[in-house]
Amino acid sequence: MPPRSVPSERQRRLGAELRKLRNRAGLSGDQAGALLDADRTRISNIEAGRIDVSRNRLYLLLREYGCPAGPLFDGLMEMAQERGKGWWDEYGDVMGRDALDLAELESRSTCVRVHEPLFIPGMLQTEDYAREVISAVGRDTERRERYVQFRMDRQRALTGERPTTYHAVLYEAALRVQVGNVAVMRKQLLRLIEVARLPDVTLQIFPFEQGPYSAFGRPFLLFQGSTPELSTVYVEHPQSASFLGDGGQVDEYGRMFERLAELALPPVDPESAPESHEGRDSLGLIQHMMYNL
Repeated sequence: MPPRSVPSERQRRLGAELRKLRNRAGLSGDQAGALLDADRTRISNIEAGRIDVSRNRLYLLLREYGCPAGPLFDGLMEMAQERGKGWWDEYGDVMGRDALDLAELESRSTCVRVHEPLFIPGMLQTEDYAREVISAVGRDTERRERYVQFRMDRQRALTGERPTTYHAVLYEAALRVQVGNVAVMRKQLLRLIEVARLPDVTLQIFPFEQGPYSAFGRPFLLFQGSTPELSTVYVEHPQSASFLGDGGQVDEYGRMFERLAELALPPVDPESAPESHEGRDSLGLIQHMMYNL
């Protein structure tokens, strides 16, 4: 398991929201600690995400902080209940904290919006495609297979009892960068069409001819929480990743995604008749790529 000294994104986010509510209520750390028969150090550790808070104590704090009944109250209570209850914890021996947090967010969010400029997103990858991508970074065979299985298990969020609404906008380059051999790529492109049949999945392609792409060159994921205050942005960097929870940042990436979706080709609709495709759409571009392989 990851070191207990490394807070999960859930712990950090819960703690940050509690700190905002406490400050809004005008209470000091000592006053908040007294509510729990604890000192200010415990409150500081909770707000920093270093330790969890039980549902009973969280309920008390939220009431005293003046958090009204509603989506935020319920969302924070649910976050406290979820500690240590995820399938992703089984992979704590090989996956880093960021990867485990990513899987938890995918499972917990009501809607996931994804932008990927270069590769097929992990939630849409075939096993063979994922294996090729992971092999490229030099994993040994045993760890590589655990990484692949983790990526496949992440896809449960699309088909579980409460499937997550998923909207992906891929740059055309993600279809053209050959990962593995031709068979791997054909199977992967077919997978994109198959997954687009799921009722809660929307898939769009941003074509080369749409024009300058530099403003949208970074991969990111937007996780919609049960209330806007609990939404999160995940931004990938070459050597790390960032989880952003500031409302202004979330709104900025939300506007960026809306612009991407507006400029991209119409979504894949595998059920539509061929004659209904009067103009170019995402399905037609994927099929064209498959034909050229």
